[in-house]
Amino acid sequence: MEDNMAMVIFQPSGRRGEVPKGITVIEASRLLGVDIEALCGEKKVCGKCTVRIEEGHFEKFNIESSMSHVSPWQEEEDKFINHERREKGFRLGCTAKVEGDILVFVPEESRAGKQVVSKAARDIHIDHNPAVKIYYVEVDTPTFHEPTADFERICRGLERDHGLKDLTADIYTLRQLPTALRDGNWSVTVSVWNDKEIIRFRPGKVEHAYGIAIDVGTTTVAAYFCDLTTMEVVDTVSMMNPQCKYGEDVMARITYHMTTPDGLERMSDDIIEGLNWLIDQAIQNTYPPKKKKKKKKGEEGPVEYIEVPEEGKTYLRLTRKDIEDITLGGNTAMHHILLKLNPEYVGLAPFPPVIHHSLDIKARDLGININPSSYIFVLPIEAGFVGADNVGVLIAEEPYKHEENSLIIDIGTNGELVLGNRHKLISSSCATGPALEGAQIAFGMRAAPGAIERIKIDPETKEVDYKVIGRDAWRQYSEPKDMKAKGICGSGILDLLAELYRSGIVVKSGAFNKEALKDHPRFRINPDNNQPEFVLAWAEESSIDKDIVVTQKDVRQIQLAKGALYAGCKLMVKRMGLEKVDTVKIAGAFGTHVDREKALIMGLFPDCEIEMIQSVGNAAGDGCRAALLNVQKRVESNWCSRNVEYIELTVEGNFQEEFMEAMQLPHMTDEFPHLKGIVSDEILNQ
Repeated sequence: MEDNMAMVIFQPSGRRGEVPKGITVIEASRLLGVDIEALCGEKKVCGKCTVRIEEGHFEKFNIESSMSHVSPWQEEEDKFINHERREKGFRLGCTAKVEGDILVFVPEESRAGKQVVSKAARDIHIDHNPAVKIYYVEVDTPTFHEPTADFERICRGLERDHGLKDLTADIYTLRQLPTALRDGNWSVTVSVWNDKEIIRFRPGKVEHAYGIAIDVGTTTVAAYFCDLTTMEVVDTVSMMNPQCKYGEDVMARITYHMTTPDGLERMSDDIIEGLNWLIDQAIQNTYPPKKKKKKKKGEEGPVEYIEVPEEGKTYLRLTRKDIEDITLGGNTAMHHILLKLNPEYVGLAPFPPVIHHSLDIKARDLGININPSSYIFVLPIEAGFVGADNVGVLIAEEPYKHEENSLIIDIGTNGELVLGNRHKLISSSCATGPALEGAQIAFGMRAAPGAIERIKIDPETKEVDYKVIGRDAWRQYSEPKDMKAKGICGSGILDLLAELYRSGIVVKSGAFNKEALKDHPRFRINPDNNQPEFVLAWAEESSIDKDIVVTQKDVRQIQLAKGALYAGCKLMVKRMGLEKVDTVKIAGAFGTHVDREKALIMGLFPDCEIEMIQSVGNAAGDGCRAALLNVQKRVESNWCSRNVEYIELTVEGNFQEEFMEAMQLPHMTDEFPHLKGIVSDEILNQ
């Protein structure tokens, strides 16, 4: 690298590149297509561009990042960043100048182009039977004749009115009791966990209790804020997993733990801080929005905000204490890191986790700020690479209750597969890698405004039409300057390979079809790396003043991911002794956006009727929600985790051979009769 250039990596967007030394972090973010809030136009007066300069060696990116690699602290920053945050590496992006290699973490509140997370709660049937139930009880006031203690008095009332016996309560709950009982004039609403422990007392009669189901993904974290009494999903909140800065995939994070003395602690603290942020976000949304109160001319003093309620809308106005139950799922590495369980051995054959069984942990023991006596139910784990997220998918989809053979593909940073029916279920995992999420693609990015999310290529002219997030009109109906494309996200990447193949731009092997592209303005050899590339969006259509291209290396990365999935599906179907499956269900954020036809064209899984392919959205999150609202699902989850047979695909004798064949489009030898009429015979019969 030249002496006057430095490597800057922005997380969680994953954008990286060399920038000239001496420019500010905000200027670097613009060069690399990262949106950071700068409401004051970089006049150093709004504090919105706060970022964190990470400290340490990041093996995954091969850089040494340090606070000393940016310009010295400036007094303008004191107004927005207190001493504690300064110690942690927080700086204003408009004042800190790049003087060496840095890894910059952009907190959720400083991001301008907010990530679009497609993890909406599906309307699935759940029987109502939450772990936390509320009971109203009235008791007599104590007298000299009857001076029974408050707690025993309440327990007697609960047994009399609701048949509950042998209840316990911890010290935090007991501390609430005397005041609640007297404030309620000797009547209280009691929250009881699993019919055995009282976790909260509230004065008088209260009708509702609330809980949150959280799906901790490697890349995104989604939380479903639910009313435990009505089962309504009050809100869905999400964020990027703040651990992305340590590496996009689970192995990078395990490596970070092994190479950094306090690595596990740092990653765990990051996700706990993130979960508390999500909880606060959900709580905040139960209040009316606020706006700045106008000051009179010459009036001094702090900025005040006033509530601006929407007409006719009622607000719940909840507090952290109103959250009385949490269920949580994630893959095995995310589970271990969150709980500070050593994840090292999960990454080493034969990949044993620390615990398979589910856990009930007091929220306060994890530092999660909700009702202090409440529990967090952590879903169980199947195997080293098939975690609680997959158990969530199973209890949401329930293949173990049906005769038909379902193949469920959960596509995320890791691909997890489940196949079977009520007689037998097998699962496996394959390293799709973060390529499908855009992390290893030259212009790959997360799903945020400006990301290309849909692509069509004309087979005759090879002209590209596309749609970006944040704009309804496709390219062909727009002025070039209105597109403001920035890169390509997951759903666009899945479209891309299918369209390149269907339009004859790449041949079956994935190589560019140089003969068909001869003299085509969109096809060229990049002079810097001598690699062939194809232009998807011209610089005039982008907001980064560069052509957005797909390179030969990008195509290979997508092929590796899709080849691993296909080989996994095929080996599992063989292992079960089946000719074909009855349904294919695609889960994960991709499940919401994948175009079924294009998934089949690129060969994501073996040939089947397009009608058999179903999208089941974020099924892992739905499973966490089912466990929150129905305690029976918690029992079911433990049964699932022990009764699904896990297969390690990489040790299957012919995995390598199947994988190599599956890298071709849609496959080297397997027939795809259902693509007839969708892809031209000439291309299909290469």
